[in-house]
Amino acid sequence: MKILVVNHYAGHPGLGMEFRPYHLGREWVKSGHDVLIVGGVYSHLRKHQPKAGNETIDGIAYRWLRTPRYNGNGVVRFLSMLCFTAQLFLHFRAWRRFKPDVVIASSTYTLDNWPAHRIARRNNAKYIYEIHDLWPLSPMELGGMSAKHPFIRLMQWGEDYAYRHADKVVSILPCVHEHVKAHGLPLEKLALVPNGVVAQDWLPENREELPEEHRVLLEKLKSENKFLLGYAGGHGVANALSDLIEAMGLIKDRPDIALVLVGDGLEKERLRRQAASRRSEVYFLPSVGKRCMPALLAEFDVLLLAWHRSSVYRFGVSPNKIFDYMMAAKPIVMALEAGNDLIAEAGCGWCVAPENPSAIAQAIKEAVACGPARLAQLGENGNRYVRSRHDFEALAADFIQAVEKV
Repeated sequence: MKILVVNHYAGHPGLGMEFRPYHLGREWVKSGHDVLIVGGVYSHLRKHQPKAGNETIDGIAYRWLRTPRYNGNGVVRFLSMLCFTAQLFLHFRAWRRFKPDVVIASSTYTLDNWPAHRIARRNNAKYIYEIHDLWPLSPMELGGMSAKHPFIRLMQWGEDYAYRHADKVVSILPCVHEHVKAHGLPLEKLALVPNGVVAQDWLPENREELPEEHRVLLEKLKSENKFLLGYAGGHGVANALSDLIEAMGLIKDRPDIALVLVGDGLEKERLRRQAASRRSEVYFLPSVGKRCMPALLAEFDVLLLAWHRSSVYRFGVSPNKIFDYMMAAKPIVMALEAGNDLIAEAGCGWCVAPENPSAIAQAIKEAVACGPARLAQLGENGNRYVRSRHDFEALAADFIQAVEKV
């Protein structure tokens, strides 16, 4: 089968996020399928940007289309979306030469559904819409945009177009049934394929050692017999790290507990100042590469994750970060209210109310009081859960099975 994946923000290990198209594509190639991923030359999610043209990574063919560089969520980012969408039409001959059997519209925004459907029709191929975040609902509920805004109206047209014309809709989010049904999708056309992990990446031979800066700090804290709490990920507004820092301020009478925040982002300097003002045991380290993640997470006793309160999470979440935490076999304290509760499903820690530092602080105290044996059991529960339900090898097969049922 020839699979054409349209994802403006697609990445791979040499570029950075987002990794889902690469992980699925690599498994599809292993299974004998031909895969072509079409992306834009600029994405705010990547650490490095590709050059326009063709590239092959691990058997996956990539085609990078020229798109303008942008900062933030302003007009230029919208122009980048339009540019990418327009070029999908302009390169019709290239897609015709590839002769896809399946065309997957997989960008977060919804505009690429129109050209993806046209490409599928021209090639007598199946047209699949993949839901990452629910657009335009996410920019409305998280960004406060009006339903009457022209941008939102355009994105709503794209979403409704997908539900009318797609042969199959594959959702990463687990609780979207009522939403897609309300927008006209027959539920028999819906399939759920969540995010996941690549178990092979966690084998000892595929891991990289920690940078010296990280190793030195963590060794120092361990020599002081600190109970180590860890967070690894972005330092942006959406990550709710302020709540973690506030929680540490509430337990500053416990100098035996330390929190290490690993990552980068626009909020990092403000978070440093916040932590300093609370005089709590909070430390900051730069981000590490994906191959360093197993070595990094292994250093902590408990891993933390916090979200802001938002009604959009009623459709469920499937965050890569929590699956990495589970693969590390560490207990998790998560602050989130969503349509699903991965912590409860896996039995691997504590899920408390978001935007509630007191609840986070209480969960941390409970974790410290558990003792090593109980913490090890919680970590093992999470590891067993993610390996059995969220390995990309199985998820890629589930995706193909959903397509073949069309």
